[in-house]
Amino acid sequence: MDNIYIDSTNNLIDFIKQSPTCFQAVETIEKTLKVAGFIQLDEKNRFHVATNKSYYVKRNNSSLIAFKVPKEYNGFSIVASHTDSPTFKLKNNPEVVKENSYTVLNTEGYGGMLLAPWFDRPLSIAGRVFVKINDQIEEKLITIDRDLLTIVNIAIHQNREANKGMDYKKQVDMLPILALGDKKGAINTLIAETLNVEENQILSSDLFLYNRMKASIWGLDNEMYSSPRIDDLQGVFTSLSALINTEPSSYINMALFLDNEEVGSGTKQGALSDFLKITIDRIANSLKWDVEDKAIYQANSFMVSSDNGHALHPNYIQKNDIVNKPVLNGGVLIKHSANQKYTTDASSAAQFKFILDNADIPYQEFVNNSDLPGGSTLGNLISRSYSISTIDIGVAQLAMHSPYETGGTKDTYYLIKAIEAFYER
Repeated sequence: MDNIYIDSTNNLIDFIKQSPTCFQAVETIEKTLKVAGFIQLDEKNRFHVATNKSYYVKRNNSSLIAFKVPKEYNGFSIVASHTDSPTFKLKNNPEVVKENSYTVLNTEGYGGMLLAPWFDRPLSIAGRVFVKINDQIEEKLITIDRDLLTIVNIAIHQNREANKGMDYKKQVDMLPILALGDKKGAINTLIAETLNVEENQILSSDLFLYNRMKASIWGLDNEMYSSPRIDDLQGVFTSLSALINTEPSSYINMALFLDNEEVGSGTKQGALSDFLKITIDRIANSLKWDVEDKAIYQANSFMVSSDNGHALHPNYIQKNDIVNKPVLNGGVLIKHSANQKYTTDASSAAQFKFILDNADIPYQEFVNNSDLPGGSTLGNLISRSYSISTIDIGVAQLAMHSPYETGGTKDTYYLIKAIEAFYER
């Protein structure tokens, strides 16, 4: 396997390791943008945007929009991806003592996840905590960087039907073990110790489980890799890399990193929010556009919704479309849906394929099996508030929504190059 592909995959793996939740993902994005010279804007203050400058703005510290403004422009080149992944969220007062023998944590599912792979893996906790310091409320990110929890399977001897299929109950079967004995209040104590605050300073938190298993590159020729949160941190990492690596010529290059896609995007920081529209309105105001300017630039704009699709699975060939069967390392997916779960139409597909062909980047078609409809993604939701020509893309992966997913080691490189070519169009 060529080093250029392995290097891209290892860089993605490093990014994922730094991003156990959406909050840490945005923190990692922000650090990368600052090194690249991007200037922070604050939604609570007036925007001052100038040409030949690069900017970013955050919302909820779980979504971020970054953009580069050239000297002259005809519209926007936008790439959208999402920062969240399916997992378990801790409920308030999470410790549950069982028979004075174990302390488990009370959790609820976030997003549509494969439950079985969560068993018997090293897990820990990450997220954000709000604390009171000097009569002020401060938000602090927290990552417990050690093996802390496990959701333990029941032995086959105690459930002889286990291999015939299980109807897992999150409230019963999926509670992770924290400790032996009664450790009521242990999580608050652990948070306080980690953040170096007193327990009575802790006001609230958004805490999630994350898989501690190390990502790996594997296969006879190192042609595959497995990692937590490939969906959609691969989309985040590749669009961030492409945005930084390219200089806009005649379009304002923009990357959207949005939260809550896995739960429908209906939040103040999700794809259904006004985050993009308001940001564009404020850019327009700062650059002195009139109503006609805004309409013209919107009509000239194009958006890429970047989120992965299902690769052909060797054990479940019948689950894919009967003709379009994308494979790992086959290049960029062009995603289609007759019911517009994906926004791709003949026009947007033709334009994007033209870009890929000129850049000599491989691509393949993705359509769901007609009897197995897939989920929607960001493009069609964003279009409700900012309607422009849009295409849904991604790369092929296996075990989507597992805590340990699998992809091809060439595809991260292909996706970076595809988005770079789009930004340079």
